[in-house]
Amino acid sequence: MRIFNSKYLKPFKNIYIVVLAVFVVWMLFFDAHSWLFHHELNNDINELEYQKEHYKNEMAKDNKAIKELSTDEGIERTARETYYMKKPNEDIYIIEYEDSIAKQKKDE
Repeated sequence: MRIFNSKYLKPFKNIYIVVLAVFVVWMLFFDAHSWLFHHELNNDINELEYQKEHYKNEMAKDNKAIKELSTDEGIERTARETYYMKKPNEDIYIIEYEDSIAKQKKDE
């Protein structure tokens, strides 16, 4: 009986404090709406908001590219730069620098 007379365990003689302690532990860790579950959901919300901002930025870039390609000059410039297309009776010279050319092995 000396164990229950300890000054640290004395508050647990009161049934209300015991019930309150069990309730708090239950709500923090074991309930379907526990603090741990809400913490995970908040992390998911933060990640989704970051992805939302990323996709908004990508949409802005794509809208800019679409606006640029809606003109004839934009289409011509993209065709020339990306696909190396040319007009009839026109020569295209592609200049490659040494640092852009892949180096070959000495054995070959």
